[in-house]
Amino acid sequence: MSISEISFQALIRRTALFSGLFLLAACGEPEVARGINDPWEGSNRRTHEFNKGSDTGLISRAAEAYVTVTPEPVVTGIANFSDNLSTPQLVVNNLLQADLRGAFINSFRFVVNSTVGLGGFIDVATGAEIYEEDTDFGETLHVWGAREGAYLELPILGPSTERDAVGRVVDLFTNPLSYALPKPEKYASPVASVAKKLGDRGRYSQTVGSVLYDSADSYAQTRSTYLQNRRYQLSGGTGAADPYDDPYAAGDPYDDPYDQ
Repeated sequence: MSISEISFQALIRRTALFSGLFLLAACGEPEVARGINDPWEGSNRRTHEFNKGSDTGLISRAAEAYVTVTPEPVVTGIANFSDNLSTPQLVVNNLLQADLRGAFINSFRFVVNSTVGLGGFIDVATGAEIYEEDTDFGETLHVWGAREGAYLELPILGPSTERDAVGRVVDLFTNPLSYALPKPEKYASPVASVAKKLGDRGRYSQTVGSVLYDSADSYAQTRSTYLQNRRYQLSGGTGAADPYDDPYAAGDPYDDPYDQ
């Protein structure tokens, strides 16, 4: 069997997956969930403890070393580079959501940052007040009408929901650059993404540490903060008041707006 035949079969399987997800999701209407749906709390808490141990023993130390050794402009440049390489994936999800405005803005940002911004290391578009229309396949499922499902804490990846967990898996295959770029260039995006996450962990070390190690119940705090931010994002900032909504559209993703 030739490589082209294998690639075609893989494309067919992925198309079938997308079609199945669409059919499952299209039966409902988009709505932002309320309250806490956590039937797997026992296993989630065990995963949370594993994640805390991983953070204590490895991730936080690696992040601290990364931001200490690497000059701040380089850390920022790599984060910008990672964001730029992921932009085509945003465009795909914009189109799947029939968000033509978002697709145009993100496409324009990609062109500007890839050229004037030297491959994305400089975020020229944001400097020109052309802001990213952030999205993912979890949000696409939401737009299609899929329910949020139960809360989940995933190993290493952290807080999620059943819908967003499926979205994360599908997003592994939705970036056109992963198919267009040859080896080894195609590996630049995942490597840059890991570096960006380390940079974020190092930059927000105090805030993350306060949630994980200073909270009376770090699991409940993490769950609450994630659901606040995610539901606010999906509501577009226009949803009705909810105890788990985040009233702030921007800022540190680990901040708890109710911890004043």
